[in-house]
Amino acid sequence: MGSRRRGRPPHDDVLTPAEWRIAHAVQHGMTEREIAERRGISRDGVKFHLDNVREKLGLRDRKALRGWFRPPKDSALARQERDTVKELELGPIGQISRTVSDVQRAEHWYREVLGLRHLYTFGKLAFFDCGGTRLLLQEAAPSGMESILYFRVDDIALAHRTLQDKGVEFINAPHLIHRHADGAEEWMAFFKDPEGRPLAVMSRVAP
Repeated sequence: MGSRRRGRPPHDDVLTPAEWRIAHAVQHGMTEREIAERRGISRDGVKFHLDNVREKLGLRDRKALRGWFRPPKDSALARQERDTVKELELGPIGQISRTVSDVQRAEHWYREVLGLRHLYTFGKLAFFDCGGTRLLLQEAAPSGMESILYFRVDDIALAHRTLQDKGVEFINAPHLIHRHADGAEEWMAFFKDPEGRPLAVMSRVAP
């Protein structure tokens, strides 16, 4: 009876599934500590995988890895057919990210107070649907001035009153910011999120 080969089964791709996960985490900007916490392994385990990845790919450091691209062999991206003639055309914004200090508190506020449709929460990440644009809330230290989210509403007076009744602190009341030549008006009002940073509701009112 022949002897079996010990160890993990061989892979027909340049990296193993575990190595792909570590490589993509590094490319996303995560630190070794963050990767270890997310994957539930030790930092030494992360370093071991990173050493293997760099050796297999012939890359000298993390910076080189962050700039390296190749989709996993079994990924949908690798199987995607590409039109080499068609020109690049950017579509609608697919996702907006924002940092929060407490993702559980933020998830409750965005879901229950603002009424956004909660998609799912994974670890320190919470995802919501904003009329087809995905909002990502990530528990992390703030990184300077962040994007202001402007929520379009049909009735800004109703939105202002409803959110105030829910305890939302407004920075200013709804106010006219522009009147178009055809008489249509643009209205806006700013309010604070749980971190004290500005958000806004906006409305276009037909003449």
